[in-house]
Amino acid sequence: MTDIRRTILWVIFGFSMVLLWDQWQVYNGRQATFFPQPNKVASATAAAKGGASSVPAPTAGAASAANPAAVPGAPAGATGLAPAPAAEKVVVTTDLLKLTFDTEGGSLIGAEFLKQENDQRNGTLVLLSDEPGHTYVSQTGLIGGDFPNHKTVMAFSGERQLKDGQDQLVVRFESPEKNGVKLVKTYTLRRGAYDIAVRHEVVNTGTVPVSPQLYLQIVRDGTHLTSGSSFYSTFTGPAVYTDRFQKVTFADIDKDKADFQKKADTGYVAMVQHYFASAWILPQGIQRDYFMRKIDAADYAAGMITPLESIAPGATKVVDAKWFAGPEDERMLEKVAPGLDYVKDYGKLYIIAKPLYWLLSHIHAVIGNWGWSIMALVLLIKVAFYWPQAKGYQSMAKMKAINPRVMALRERLKDKPQEMQQEMMKIYREEKVNPMGGCLPVVIQIPVFISLYWVLLSSVEMRGQPWVGWIHDLSVADPYFILPAFMTLTTLLQTALNPAPPDPVQAKMMWIMPLAFSVMFFFFPAGLVLYWITNNLLSIAQQWLINTRMGVPPQFNLPKFR
Repeated sequence: MTDIRRTILWVIFGFSMVLLWDQWQVYNGRQATFFPQPNKVASATAAAKGGASSVPAPTAGAASAANPAAVPGAPAGATGLAPAPAAEKVVVTTDLLKLTFDTEGGSLIGAEFLKQENDQRNGTLVLLSDEPGHTYVSQTGLIGGDFPNHKTVMAFSGERQLKDGQDQLVVRFESPEKNGVKLVKTYTLRRGAYDIAVRHEVVNTGTVPVSPQLYLQIVRDGTHLTSGSSFYSTFTGPAVYTDRFQKVTFADIDKDKADFQKKADTGYVAMVQHYFASAWILPQGIQRDYFMRKIDAADYAAGMITPLESIAPGATKVVDAKWFAGPEDERMLEKVAPGLDYVKDYGKLYIIAKPLYWLLSHIHAVIGNWGWSIMALVLLIKVAFYWPQAKGYQSMAKMKAINPRVMALRERLKDKPQEMQQEMMKIYREEKVNPMGGCLPVVIQIPVFISLYWVLLSSVEMRGQPWVGWIHDLSVADPYFILPAFMTLTTLLQTALNPAPPDPVQAKMMWIMPLAFSVMFFFFPAGLVLYWITNNLLSIAQQWLINTRMGVPPQFNLPKFR
């Protein structure tokens, strides 16, 4: 009867874990694994994307009679005027980037990375796009009146390709005069750089002073990446950096629960996804208001608004900004802007992950292969934790030595549980054994290995990097499942070397949990699996050595599922 009850409880427990996993997937913005819902974004029509053109509301005190939530069109009272010129797409190419600008607003609506492969490894990677079913664009303009914005058709001038011998390329968009204000955007692209200097010149061509506000925003739909695995999830969504880095989920924006610092005179607004990010950055000291909102059924806007001082007639106000769209290469991000490296998502253990990445990158500078560098880093960590780990293995060796006595005691007093517990504690005291002694060293190492997990999962440097033989890309799963199978074997071997718990249920769990854990690794990036294999092998070697030194012959405790 007891076995039947336990079986029922395990079935309930297993089904509960399935439901929790399913809801965790939904919480992270991914499709539910077992009970998927229709993809609302994919079914949205192109007409719904009209809201992607809406302008952010002006900040308090701005003099604007227009409805700030409406999509700007022709100026008020424009009936009978000549039609506006048709917008066109302008493609500009550097050594790293192929960018598509729209003369409507001088907006950046396409960004292709010429040195980065896409997830299918059959072409280059496209980050920004304005195609049906997927929106990811960069826009700027003026509010506080009926002034030029990202719906205003502008005149393009400049070169379209960075030529040999050139170090930079300048692209310029000039708006027509609108209510006495002209906006000129100048993009300066540099060779070997993903960041772009963007100058906004606001010219007062009228006869009275004006006080517009400049907005810079990133518009993106709420779809998460289709790459990756159902067994791990990375963050996709907007973020703000001021004195701290704050991520905001699309779900929180939907619920109007977005929590982030709204005002600052430093920082940036970004859109983050696995391996890649984009950001608008203003110089320190310029006051700005951050905003995030949903602008239609599918799209979200994240940006900042900065007020401009009163501009006298005939005067010009200049605001220099920086636009970044590229891979989350930590060393490059640090050079682009202070704090931009936070877009590389290390989770809650950033303070540990950051030095681990630093150490890994320096090891790679010497070895030259990311696979071997991962193994070398795990070796250094195991050396650093050798003594606490040794204490744990010594405790486990003592447990293994007295295990026959404990098992005999359990068999003899199986009908007297209270007396059995008392006798077991007596044996532990006599032999000076702490049953939990093998756990504490493991607990100490958990934050370090979780941090290393996030370092390897988040590092774009792993994309397309080979290790040996059949492993041509450490950022994707082993195509032949050789590494995961070997990892499973090493995990089971390590489990077999541990002393069998006296409780039969615990003994079964010791085998069920590693097997369940190993299944996930069949879909993890090869670099992560390699790190875990290395850790397992070094742990087995250390455990074997300590057991031998203590006179406890290593033996394999195989499971007994009866």
